[in-house]
Amino acid sequence: MADRGCPLETAPLPVEVRESLAELELELSEGDITQKGYEKKRAKLLARYIPLIQGVDPCLQSESRVPGPSLTTAALQPQRSRPTTARDERFRSDVHTEAVQAALAKYKERRMPMPSKRRSVLAHSSVDAYTPPDTSSASEDEGSVQRPGQLSSTVLQSHPGAEPWLDRVIQGSSTSSSASSTSSHPGGRPAAALSDLAAHAHIADLHSAPPDVTTGLVDRPHCERPQVASVRAAPRGYGGSILETADGVPVHSRVSSKIQQLLNTLKRPKRPPLKEFFVDDFEELLEVQQPDPNQPKPEGEEVEVLRGEPLATGVPWPPSLLAALQRWGTVQPKAPCLTALDTAGKAIHTLTYGKLWSRSLKLAYTLLNKLTSKNEPLLKPGDRVALVFPNSDPVMFMVAFYGCLLAELVPVPIEVPLTRKDAGSQQVGFLLGSCGVTLALTTDACQKGLPKSQTGEVVTFKGWPPLAWLVIDGKHLVKPPKDWLPLAQDTGAGTAYIEYKTSKEGSTVGVTVSHTSLLAQCRALTQACGYSEAETLTNVLDFKRDAGLWHGVLTSVMNRMHVVSIPYALMKANPLSWIQKVCSYKARAALVKSRDMHWSLLAQRGQRDVSLSSLRMLIVADGANPWSISSCDAFLNVFQSRGLRPEAICPCASSPEALTVAIRRPPDLGGPPPRKAVLSMHGLSYGVVRVDTEEKLSVLTVQDVGQVMPGASVCVVKVEGTPYLCKTDEVGEICVSSSATGTAYYGLPGITKSVFETVPVTVGGAPVSERPFTRTGLLGFIGPDNLVFVVGKLDGLMVVGVRRHNADDVVATALAVEPMKFVYRGRIAVFSVTVLHDDRIVLVAEQRPDASEEDSFQWMSRVLQAIDSIHQVGVYCLALVPANTLPKAPLGGIHISETRQRFLGGTLHPCNVLMCPHTCVTNLPRPRQKQPAPASPWEPLLEVGPASMIVGNLVAGKRIAQASGRELAHLEDSDQARKFLFLADVLQWRAHTTPDHPLFVLLNAKGTVTSTATCVQLHKRAERVAAALLEKGRLDPGDHVALVYPPGVDLIAAFYGCLYCGCVPVTVRPPHPQNLGTTLPTVKMIVEVSKSACVLTTQAITRLLKSKEAAAAVDIKTWPTILDTDDIPKKKVASVFRPPSPDVLAYLDFSVSTTGILAGVKMSHAATSALCRSIKLQCELYPSRQIAICLDPYCGLGFALWCLCSVYSGHQSVLVPPLELESNVSLWLSAVSQYKARVTFCSYSVMEMCTKGLGAQTGTLRMKGVNLSCVRTCMVVAEERPRIALTQSFSKLFKDLGLPARAVSTTFGCRVNVAICLQGTAGPDPTTVYVDMRALRHDRVRLVERGSPHSLPLMESGKILPGVKVVIAHTETKGPLGDSHLGEIWVSSPHNATGYYTVYGEEALHVDHFSARLSFGDTQTVWARTGYLGFLRRTELTDASGERHDALYVVGSLDETLELRGMRYHPIDIETSVIRAHRSIAEWLLVLSSSWAEAWCPGGTWPTVAHACSFASWHFANAFCVTACHSAVFTWTNLLVVVVELDGLEQDALDLVALVTNAVLEEHFLVVGVVVIVDPGVIPINSRGEKQRMHLRDGFLADQLDPVYVAYNM
Repeated sequence: MADRGCPLETAPLPVEVRESLAELELELSEGDITQKGYEKKRAKLLARYIPLIQGVDPCLQSESRVPGPSLTTAALQPQRSRPTTARDERFRSDVHTEAVQAALAKYKERRMPMPSKRRSVLAHSSVDAYTPPDTSSASEDEGSVQRPGQLSSTVLQSHPGAEPWLDRVIQGSSTSSSASSTSSHPGGRPAAALSDLAAHAHIADLHSAPPDVTTGLVDRPHCERPQVASVRAAPRGYGGSILETADGVPVHSRVSSKIQQLLNTLKRPKRPPLKEFFVDDFEELLEVQQPDPNQPKPEGEEVEVLRGEPLATGVPWPPSLLAALQRWGTVQPKAPCLTALDTAGKAIHTLTYGKLWSRSLKLAYTLLNKLTSKNEPLLKPGDRVALVFPNSDPVMFMVAFYGCLLAELVPVPIEVPLTRKDAGSQQVGFLLGSCGVTLALTTDACQKGLPKSQTGEVVTFKGWPPLAWLVIDGKHLVKPPKDWLPLAQDTGAGTAYIEYKTSKEGSTVGVTVSHTSLLAQCRALTQACGYSEAETLTNVLDFKRDAGLWHGVLTSVMNRMHVVSIPYALMKANPLSWIQKVCSYKARAALVKSRDMHWSLLAQRGQRDVSLSSLRMLIVADGANPWSISSCDAFLNVFQSRGLRPEAICPCASSPEALTVAIRRPPDLGGPPPRKAVLSMHGLSYGVVRVDTEEKLSVLTVQDVGQVMPGASVCVVKVEGTPYLCKTDEVGEICVSSSATGTAYYGLPGITKSVFETVPVTVGGAPVSERPFTRTGLLGFIGPDNLVFVVGKLDGLMVVGVRRHNADDVVATALAVEPMKFVYRGRIAVFSVTVLHDDRIVLVAEQRPDASEEDSFQWMSRVLQAIDSIHQVGVYCLALVPANTLPKAPLGGIHISETRQRFLGGTLHPCNVLMCPHTCVTNLPRPRQKQPAPASPWEPLLEVGPASMIVGNLVAGKRIAQASGRELAHLEDSDQARKFLFLADVLQWRAHTTPDHPLFVLLNAKGTVTSTATCVQLHKRAERVAAALLEKGRLDPGDHVALVYPPGVDLIAAFYGCLYCGCVPVTVRPPHPQNLGTTLPTVKMIVEVSKSACVLTTQAITRLLKSKEAAAAVDIKTWPTILDTDDIPKKKVASVFRPPSPDVLAYLDFSVSTTGILAGVKMSHAATSALCRSIKLQCELYPSRQIAICLDPYCGLGFALWCLCSVYSGHQSVLVPPLELESNVSLWLSAVSQYKARVTFCSYSVMEMCTKGLGAQTGTLRMKGVNLSCVRTCMVVAEERPRIALTQSFSKLFKDLGLPARAVSTTFGCRVNVAICLQGTAGPDPTTVYVDMRALRHDRVRLVERGSPHSLPLMESGKILPGVKVVIAHTETKGPLGDSHLGEIWVSSPHNATGYYTVYGEEALHVDHFSARLSFGDTQTVWARTGYLGFLRRTELTDASGERHDALYVVGSLDETLELRGMRYHPIDIETSVIRAHRSIAEWLLVLSSSWAEAWCPGGTWPTVAHACSFASWHFANAFCVTACHSAVFTWTNLLVVVVELDGLEQDALDLVALVTNAVLEEHFLVVGVVVIVDPGVIPINSRGEKQRMHLRDGFLADQLDPVYVAYNM
């Protein structure tokens, strides 16, 4: 309200003007006037007084809060009637606005990073409002901090929002809901290039070192594997002249600036401070908040049972309610009973007691005698019947209710279901089903308005039982015989009616009220309210339930009263209508809610003739709401001059279980003077009644709700556990013992006993009464004069830590921040959700359509501050939704439980979300304290026991985790191995001995053969290539040649052509013609890094490399010699080159790791032939065999299988390029079936594409003859943990096509050795174990049973290849580990790569990765470090040699693990949790962990800035995969980022933020820092279907992802 101001208490404005201003505020708050109209009218009103108020701060113009009275007796004083001139304005905001504004003033003006949102997300549809487009869209550049050269005046002028945003970014600090955190951490100096722009900005916070927001541990140097040959580095030329963080990250985008702001926000410590602990091996104990020793404690005496006055004796009470109806219907038939009004306020029907009696008899007769089913009565006494009547038709409802009572049926009043998706309708249906309801009574008009099926019948609503609908209008009923009277038993313990109640969780239960209770309630209300015959009562409440039913339908009939029923629609059209009817009918009593009093203040001007002098009781039905006092006071201030007596206002408290609990009575009925209590919210949060004498900001003023009902006893018991009596200054649950309460929850005996049959006990355990008490669900205490005070409801109670908070209190504080400027007054929901074993507060509000994105965000951040200051509690999630989209309760207001369900179910569709888990979640598990590094290499033996010794191959009684494949020497003739040492010799030999034997068959998308190669054809093509290289390329042996070919036989021929002339081939994926800008620089980079002297390619790609488009991306003049091999002459080489030694380099294998490192490894001739030999033996590959390969042929095992193995083993390879599956998904499986391949290889991408694309087509494939029974083994080539869910889905899905259940397996390889494990065709089946995910975080393996909590399935990664030895080593000490211990997998094999090929030749990397030795034990063997964590486990199975089988389980890449809170997390585990969080999350997502303040460049540099993200687009453009389960992480950082691909509508995007945060917190005990929602296909993947995490991170930081939404969790 800073721009509007408030009613001006400081200026001497006349009372009339101040009243007019207040009314304008109310009109604006309810949406009855536009902002423009409000400002116009306000300016007109204040025009003549402007000089009086100039210079007054609008925020300080709100009304002065009436100071709370000093504490006398229990902080209570009698209310004094205020003079009409002392206008109390508190009704505008329901809480003292100035208190909240003062609290906010404590905070420095900090700003939090605003979420980034795509424009299209803002186009939310609502019923009658729209949200304006975002002014700070992430796709625009006005928010970016540009590079120096781009910071021109033109740019800033073209973007009006640039300077404010820049100021906001550079300022860098933000708000937090932590009240104790106000300090900033200056440091560093402004960037020189921005000095002119930053002259007016505060930039100190930007240079602070990013904090560790996940642990309070002392920082230790991070020890990790050195990285290799990275071409990811800071761009050249980036120096100190550009804006950087303290750690050197260029702040060149909005995203990175916002992340820096977020880090600044998180610098302040959590509340309470997180202690440093070490954790048990396997137990992660949640932090338990310890009680504050200074917290207030109750000090009073034990409360006594408060007994109400006895029910009057000697009064001629009617023996039953039906007896009263019969009496009045026959003795006073023309006396008015009920008057119904239309929406214009006209009386459309007055029901007399005679008509009520006759119509009820008619209905009872029809129900009992005219409804039959198979000649049997449809209904029998005690059956339940639904009453479905609109709120505008009280007459027909009253007839139906009494008709059911006369027929001895049990009415169940419910709301009219307007649609099949009404809020809470399904739960009401469950209630009807549990009550056995088969018949619904309604009116003709209502029945016509219900949704119908095509047959014209009323549809069956979701969750509802089948119902017969009976229209009870007069023409549909049968007149009973003249003397017919039902034999109704309406005085006993039988059920009279059932009232539905919706619980906090959203479930609906039915409260049964017996005939005895019904009669007792009517008598008690008659005595308490002093009702007498022929009195008029004006009823604004819902007549179907609660006080509206008890007063307006039941008690009124007992006393022959006249009820004027005001429909809800009339109140919306004319809020003053109930007052007008009180005046015109001279009503003695009125039944309203605080809302109705509030609404009536809108329209009271100009109604000088209205008089409320006839009212002796104005019953406020929701007086138990602590904030009803503001409406009561405001209403009295205005209408006291219109005849309203102060003592006439009578708040009452009630609950569905206990009915009326207490009601304030006028003095003439013996009521004491009213009182109010000014209570400390801090004390209330601990359940203690205290007056806040120091912190005047956080007080709650409540009024009494009167005395206990006649004939009832009341006590206050503790909310949880045994119902001990509370102390006099302690807040507890109010319990009632009376004959006038509900009797049970229908059909729920268990909770009935705990609610309706509670026995309060004293401290000593003695019961306070022989009669049971009923819990009311109301929280309060007993004050002076035995008055009852209510401070909240159990349904609105939120217990955060050890403190209690009331939802209504939080709503009021939120509204007081900027009352009604950004949100609607009555459209705020506050509830709690359980996350990580504690309640978390969620606030949801409807945003006004004219509120800007930034204004709303600032309002949200101020609300967080206000709630933190007033209530000392953090809000977990604050969400704004478009106008008119929250589920509505039947009579206005928000359906809280339905809103909560939508929030938890991801169907809320907010337009703004702000989450603050860092502040709220203070019970995270204790961070793990890492042990100091061992002083000697023998200390790691503590891993397996304190008295470890190494004896043979045992460590402390445990077998060393070492295994090996079969021995090569025993499997193959050594002469043949020597003969097959060089692949060039093998190809020549095959061309000579079996020239026409087919080696390769290449298929296109249609499944037709496009190219083949026999041994001699391949030999001749290789000779032509070799001749061209020697003659045209003028190359020497040892020169490097780049092979840039699409997948095909040309690539294979070029490879062997290079071997023939002694050159070293380097396979390179060709650039994408439609994406040259990003893919061509990558090709150029590999050519340059590999020092290729020549490029071999096709004619089409040659033209592409030299095109104008290519010139725009790279310098095409610097290409080495490019040879087109399409039309080379048929020439032979004089002699095929024979390497002088098997250790000579054969080829270079370049690939990008999942951490974004481009690394080339060297493969010697000896390693190449050893690799082929191992694969041949493992898979039993012979010339007679055919295998199908659907892999990319450019690196790793895919390249070896595509280009090498067929030549070595002589088998025929059916080549299926993965890209062809885009147009024909069944191509690979059809090829396997057609060629009857026993062995086939694919990637996870291919497997997932088949699973998703062919899931519903197995029948069609079977009809086409696809048969997979020939498959012996189907191996997935990967460098990651096996994806069990995908492989199992694939197996089950294609089982119908004959795929053997055990055929699918995985392989494992890496950079240092491309093939470590392959299942092969022999040996035991792959085994699966279940490990404890929590233990993995501590680098331990704990085997558990399937289905155990936190269990994680791990599948064996194939069998270890012949000649391969594996050991598990400690990642830091390099010592061997025991069996089933987690460590790094080391490999020793003849086909290990010989080292990295880099431009700079880092010898240290070579030694560390390829020449590692164990620190003790077998220190002679040379190992290569794979960089993958795993463990070995000896199984009960036996291998081919008869030995027990050792299974290798790969857990994940060491480089990709996240080290957070002293523990190691594997990203795939977090991603799996996130995927399950919501149906719209595609199965790709990315988990990043980054402080965003540290550049990462392990060796090498990118030639240009564009290269930094080129791989991302390159891999995506060339990869065919649709979805895959991938992830990426950075282990040395502390801010967890989750990137999610949204497979749904953009309006679902913001739903994911809370669900993702909840899932990660619940399952992994981690706080997500940033949630990024992107479109499907944005996350880059490589050819194996593995996500390229670093590239996605770079793209995000460079603001290149075009995210749908970016949420920064505070």
